[in-house]
Amino acid sequence: MKLMGYPRENGTYGIRNHILIIPASVCAVEVAKRIAEKVGAISLPHQHGCCQMGDDFRQTVRTLIGFGCNPNVGAVLVVGLGCEGIQPSQIAEEVKKSGKPVEAITIQACGGTTKTVAQGILIASKFAKAISLAQKVPFSINHLILGMECGGSDPTSGIVANPAIGIASDQLVLLGGSSILSETTEVIGAEHILAERFPDAAQKARFLAMVSNVEKRALAVGEDLRGSQPTPGNIQGGLSTIEEKSLGCMHKAGTTAPFIAALAYGEAVPTAKPGLYFMDTPGEDIDSITGMVAGGAQLIVFTTGRGTPTGCPIAPVIKITGNPETFQNMEENIDINGGKVIQGECTLNELGDEIFEKMISVANGAETKAELLGHKEFGIYRIGYTF
Repeated sequence: MKLMGYPRENGTYGIRNHILIIPASVCAVEVAKRIAEKVGAISLPHQHGCCQMGDDFRQTVRTLIGFGCNPNVGAVLVVGLGCEGIQPSQIAEEVKKSGKPVEAITIQACGGTTKTVAQGILIASKFAKAISLAQKVPFSINHLILGMECGGSDPTSGIVANPAIGIASDQLVLLGGSSILSETTEVIGAEHILAERFPDAAQKARFLAMVSNVEKRALAVGEDLRGSQPTPGNIQGGLSTIEEKSLGCMHKAGTTAPFIAALAYGEAVPTAKPGLYFMDTPGEDIDSITGMVAGGAQLIVFTTGRGTPTGCPIAPVIKITGNPETFQNMEENIDINGGKVIQGECTLNELGDEIFEKMISVANGAETKAELLGHKEFGIYRIGYTF
C-alpha cells in the first residue's frame, strides 16, 4: 500500500511538513513562541531544560531531540537562553543527523528578546521558503509509525474502542508498518498477558521491569497506584479497578502481532525493524503522546470514553469513542463514533476497518478534528526533581 508524504534525507517520510521552534529551556519558551507566531511555525512550550539531573535530564534531552527528528518536521530552529542546562547546540547537532535544516540561537548572544525574535524570524522565514517547495511523493506503509493512546476511559473503551484500534493496528503491522502501545501505568494487572507476546526473552524482561519500576516509584514516595487508578473520571464512567482498566487498555495492541521490543520514553522506533512496540510512558495522555511522537510516530489514534479534545503540536490525533452519548456530546472533537457497535449498527471488525481507512486518509493529508480546532498539547514526562 502506498501513501503520499514528504521525503526526508534519512529515509523517513513525513505526513505533515512543520517548521519547529524548540526552546532549549523554559527560559526561552516565550521567545520561541513569538518567533513561531510570526512565521506560522510550531513552538513547544515546556517548563524544563535547566537544573535537571541524571535520567530525568537525559529524558528531556531525548524528547526534544526526538521531536526535532520526527519525520513530520521539515526544519528546526532551537532557541536557548545561553546558560541553561540543555544547550541549544546539543539539540541542534543531534537533529542535524536527520539531514533536515537546523539552526540554533541564544537570547544572550543575540542581545535580548527583541533582537532574538528578529533573528529567529529571519531564520524561520528562510526555512519556510525552503520547505514550501517540498513535494509529496509515494512511500510504502512500512515507513508509517502509529502511536496508540486512550484517555478519559469508560467501559466502552475496553469493550469497543480499544479492541477496534487493535484491529487497525494488526492490519498496519501485517502490511509492514509499526505501532506503539504506551501507558505503563495502564498495563498493571495485565502485564503477564502482554509479556507472553515478547518472543525475545531480554525484551520481555525489560518490559516487566518497566512495569515493576512504575509501581516501585509510587511506593517510594509512600503511595500505591491503586489509590489513584482508576481516576475519578474512570470510576464515574464505570471502571472499578486498575486491573479492569488495564485489561481494556491492552486491547489496543491487537491480537496477532508479537512485540519486537520495549522502548524507553521517547526512544526512537528502529526504522529498519517495523512491527509492534511497547513504550514506557505514563498514563497521563499528553505526556504519553509526546513520548511516542518523540520516538518517531507520525500519527496518533486516541480512544476516549468520556471525551477529550487533546491534540499534538506536530502529529495528527484521530479521536475515537466507543460511547454514543460522548460522541453526541463532543462531536466537534471526536472523529469516529465507535458507539455504532453498541447500538448494533456495525460490527467491531467493521469499526476496525473504518479506523484503518481513517488512518490512511489522515496520513495522506486529511485533517483531524484536533488539528482543525488547533489543539497542540505538549508535555514532557518528568521522572526526577528540579534542583
